[in-house]
Amino acid sequence: MSELTAGEGVDASAVPLVHEPLPADEVLIGKPTAAVHELATIGGVEVGIWEMTPGTASDTEVDEVFVVLAGHARIEFVEPALPAIEVDPGAVVRLAAGQRTVWTVTETLRKIYIA
Repeated sequence: MSELTAGEGVDASAVPLVHEPLPADEVLIGKPTAAVHELATIGGVEVGIWEMTPGTASDTEVDEVFVVLAGHARIEFVEPALPAIEVDPGAVVRLAAGQRTVWTVTETLRKIYIA
């Protein structure tokens, strides 16, 4: 599937994704894989689908807002230190560029991101 065009729609929960292992230096527990599919770029802002299988991994974030479509995860904010959050379908989260996080996915997590 390529990028969406004006007037086109897609079921984001059903788009097939190709998973790859996460970089070894980011994986803390398990063997999680991740997949990403860009849906559109609007005014320099990317909109897409991201998915991660169960496991724990660290990340350095970009400016992003996302909506969880499926799955469950706990996101720990390492730097700056903030309270951890649990996310399930329907959760909307704002991340800031440079934040260091640890994601513990217990049920494959699929989200729509705007970054």
